[in-house]
Amino acid sequence: LKTIFLPLSLESKFLDTAMPNTQKKLETCGILCGKLSLDAFFITTLVIPQQESTENTCQTKDEETMFEFIDSKDLFVLGWIHTHPTQSCFLSSIDLHTHNAYQIMLPEAIAMVCSPSKTPSLGIFRLTDPTGINIISKCNRAGFHPHDEHGLYTTCDRKQHAGHVITKDGLPFECVDLR
Repeated sequence: LKTIFLPLSLESKFLDTAMPNTQKKLETCGILCGKLSLDAFFITTLVIPQQESTENTCQTKDEETMFEFIDSKDLFVLGWIHTHPTQSCFLSSIDLHTHNAYQIMLPEAIAMVCSPSKTPSLGIFRLTDPTGINIISKCNRAGFHPHDEHGLYTTCDRKQHAGHVITKDGLPFECVDLR
């Protein structure tokens, strides 16, 4: 996998942007976009799309406008980020299915989960390949449902695991709120 460089300040910027929803115990999501340079991906843009949120879900809306913006900047979609305002850092069954679509398009794609009231407060994940990808790709259930199989996803932060994501201070990025 190609390395993904993640700006250290992206998490705090996202949490600041999500705070009004977090205070209401509503999830917030964002799209992680960036560029390919020297055989590595650099997250350069956090896009906050139009969205509908509940305590346990977040669904993007008006995706056409979001993708027009991403295309106009020649960005790669490198993954997504969302809050769990009342839960810990993990990928729910809905998150697993959401992330599967990202990772099928780009094997390096990541799913970041921010749980500001829990410890740890941040998780950076990807589906295991082939196990997680195969099981989730074949699952046709919708909504919350159990996935009792072990090893469907793993952390990919190089600080905690031999992952492909390096968090680095000083990397520039912008936050574009389309709401």
